[in-house]
This record gives sequence, structure tokens and C-alpha cells, in this order.
Amino acid sequence: MEMAAAVKLVTFRDVIASRVGVLQEKSVLDLKPLLETSQREISAASLQWADNMLALIEAGPEALRTVHQIIERLPPPAIGNWCLPIESVSLLAPIPRPRKNIFGVGLNYREHVREGAAIRGRSPEPPAHPTFFTRPPTAVIGPDAPIPLYEKLTRELDYELELGVIIGRKGIDIPEDRAMSYVFGYTVINDVSARDLQRRHGQWFKGKSLDATCPIGPCIVPAEDIRDAQDLDLTLRLNGQVMQSSNTRCMVFTIAALISILSQGMTLEPGDIIATGTPGGVGFARQPPVFLKDGDSIEAEIAGVGTLRNRVVASVSTG
Repeated sequence: MEMAAAVKLVTFRDVIASRVGVLQEKSVLDLKPLLETSQREISAASLQWADNMLALIEAGPEALRTVHQIIERLPPPAIGNWCLPIESVSLLAPIPRPRKNIFGVGLNYREHVREGAAIRGRSPEPPAHPTFFTRPPTAVIGPDAPIPLYEKLTRELDYELELGVIIGRKGIDIPEDRAMSYVFGYTVINDVSARDLQRRHGQWFKGKSLDATCPIGPCIVPAEDIRDAQDLDLTLRLNGQVMQSSNTRCMVFTIAALISILSQGMTLEPGDIIATGTPGGVGFARQPPVFLKDGDSIEAEIAGVGTLRNRVVASVSTG
């Protein structure tokens, strides 16, 4: 559930460049001129994170406090050269080019485990340990960006709504009871997957790594602005029809458990992204199966975080 004063951090592009802003209902607040015109002393570091989401994350709690203070001082309604109409900018993925592969988690919702078991002949019991995989940075796209259909590669492109967790500080061997303190914020991920490629190659990486098949966004909501990340409603609509509907409390492994287990013997760093698994209702498990096709519209929504919209296209240049 969302707190009243939630800040929605975005990376956007206008005719000048891409930089960091705060998403409002019908506008984007450009942080750079807001910093430059604020009454506080502006450091070179602050101006740097105004241009780059990864730099903002690395700047830590002080950067978020600065953002909150700036927003609180804005006169209603916000006006000035820092307030850009939403139609005048393009929203990118909040972290347009992650430094690492995205960490994915398979079979992390009980209903998804059961539906997959019925189709694939697996055990309907949840796994004893998380199933991790990765997706490359080249798969990442932002809100409203087209998802290529890749007709020559796959006939079974499928949707997967997931809560994305953004790591905020460096850590290794993180205890589960401290894991949530390492979270910077949350976003929406559509873990689009080529099911036939997954089966063909005997593992999940290839089927989840095609360029421009991992929409992320539209924003990052800081962890402090989410009351309980383990109690968020998730809804995915395909052409207006609800296909997935669940809540993050239905995870097999909690967010804290995933962070703790993933960090065992492996350093997590600021800006790392964890896709925490998808609930039931995916296309391949339906009777008959529902796979993505040219012109499909997908809305992936997580309460308190945002709605990520993308359209599937038959052919698109991803170069």
C-alpha cells in the first residue's frame, strides 16, 4: 500500500538529454533545475545524481532526503522550468542500463508452481530453495517501448508480472532480519519469456534474454514510501482483460529471504535489480494457451508502485 507522500523517481528524456525526475499525475518534475534553484547549497555530487539514477541510488539516504525536502517546498501547483508536461518527455526504464544482469527468481508464487506442475508434470510442491536465473541489460526497455515479437525465433512469447526490488547499498552474506534495510526501492517488471526457447535450450537464460523483452518502470518508489512490500496487489491486463491477479504475500520466499540467500557468498551492489517471481495466470498454463501476438497491449500494475504499459509489435529495430 502506498503512503500519501510517495515519491516516484523516473528517468526521462526530452530534447536535451536524459536525467532523473519525479513523476506527478500529469507532469515530471525535473530534479536538476530544482536543485539549482533551491535555497540549500548545491554540491557537485547532487548535480551528478540529478543526471543519473544509479548515482542517486549510490548517494544513499541523504539524496532521498534532499528530494523529499525539495518536493515539500514546491508551491502548489508546481510551476516553473522544472515542471514538464508528461506528453513532452519520454519515460525510460528507471535504470536504463543496469550494470549487471537482472537477478530473476522462478517458481516463487504458489499458484504459479501449481499451474506449471499441471502442464509440465512437475511436483506441485513449492521448491525448497529459490530458483535463480539472470537477464542481460540489453533486455531492458522502459514504459511504452515496443516488445518485439521475434516470430522467427519463438512462437510462445509470454507475459510475467513481477515486483522489482532495487538494492540500495553494498552487502554480502546479509542476514534475513536485516535484508530489507538494503532495499532502495521498488518497481514493476514484465519478465517476458519465450517458453519454447526455455524448453529447447534446457535452461531459462536464452528464453528470457532476447533484446527489448524486459520492460521495467515506470518509476522507482523508495522503500520508505511503501508501508509493506510483502502486501502489494499485482494485476496484469492483456488487451484490457485481467490475466494475473495476486498479492506479494503469496510469495514462497519473501523479499528478505531472497536478498539474504542471493547474497550468500556474492556481493550485492547499489542498483542491482531482483525480479521476485510471477504469480499464476501466465499464458502457457492457460487452456488453450495464450501467447503474445502483434498489437497486444499489456498493463502490468502493482498497487502503490505504478502501472507499466507496453505494446507487442511484429517487427521493430532494436539496434
